[in-house]
Amino acid sequence: MVSDVINTSELHKIDPVFGQLSFDNHEQVVFCNDKDTGLKAIIGIHNTVLGPALGGTRMWQYTNEWEALNDVLRLSRGMTFKSAITGLNLGGGKAVIIGDAKTQKTPALMRKFGEFVHSLSGRYITAEDVGMETSDMDIVRDVTPYVTGISESRGGAGNPSPITAYGVFMGMKAAARYKFGSDVLEDKTVYVQGIGHVGEALVEHLSNEGANVVIADINEERLQAVSKAYGATIYRGSDIYAEEMDIYAPCALGATINDDSISKLKAQVIAGAANNQLKDEIKHGAMLRDRGIAYAPDFLINAGGIINVYAELEGYGKAEIMRKTENIYNTTLEIFKHSDENDLTSHYSALRIAVDRIEARKKEANK
Repeated sequence: MVSDVINTSELHKIDPVFGQLSFDNHEQVVFCNDKDTGLKAIIGIHNTVLGPALGGTRMWQYTNEWEALNDVLRLSRGMTFKSAITGLNLGGGKAVIIGDAKTQKTPALMRKFGEFVHSLSGRYITAEDVGMETSDMDIVRDVTPYVTGISESRGGAGNPSPITAYGVFMGMKAAARYKFGSDVLEDKTVYVQGIGHVGEALVEHLSNEGANVVIADINEERLQAVSKAYGATIYRGSDIYAEEMDIYAPCALGATINDDSISKLKAQVIAGAANNQLKDEIKHGAMLRDRGIAYAPDFLINAGGIINVYAELEGYGKAEIMRKTENIYNTTLEIFKHSDENDLTSHYSALRIAVDRIEARKKEANK
């Protein structure tokens, strides 16, 4: 199940799905189209050994359909390992809607998307992601029960972003303890790249602990608002990776850990909320290890969101959500220990543990 190489710098275009470099034995890929609403979406179901595939829906103005397909393949794969390593009985899935969420998202489009989700009869359960809000999930809920992250007034767990941020914070503290000998982040310089819902909540945790927080984002209005609310410094430089910092927290889109950034990065810890932070899992994971940079695997520390929405399926409350999310701290420390003992990168170590759980379940089912 673990691909030898995941390199997204190139896309095979001879075979539309099975030839994609990001294809990793996905069980199902569904293309959804509706002329009346303008919906163009792709649902990726990577693996359902541990349970139904659960993962959010992302609405993004992709450059082309190949880029959208590549994204949903990578994201759905990541969800498989996120649930597995967190101990949830869920598989991995994801959906992307091609379009501008600010101008093209309508209630009719979301309802039609919900109908496509419903047609999968529970193999895929959706939730919110980039470009989505809790109110959008409420619309989807009108046409299918296979959705999580709905509003608390409708019996849901609400917006998962604060819990995701708390899990990232826990993972960051564990990585700091591993690298610096203490998990106290006071006076540590942390660069947070991307201050959406999760990034902002992470900034709040860091500011409350007394860290020196520097924020970067393409949205000037967000920068001003978050800076004013939490006293964070706005980054105005031209090369964030070359700046002096203790911790780099990528919280926007993926692949920011690459040949160029690693060669310049001065941070000793990488811990952020973005998915698929390593452009090439094998190569760049090894480069970070060679440089002595402690990388907290993204699919582990950003699992707070799925823990939050899983509560809707299992019926546990806020106390259990927080307990499971806080445990990301312990699991992160275990990953660093496992990687050192086995001379593995932290990313591969986490991946190996997740895959072992899936394989063990598969063997049980085949007995």
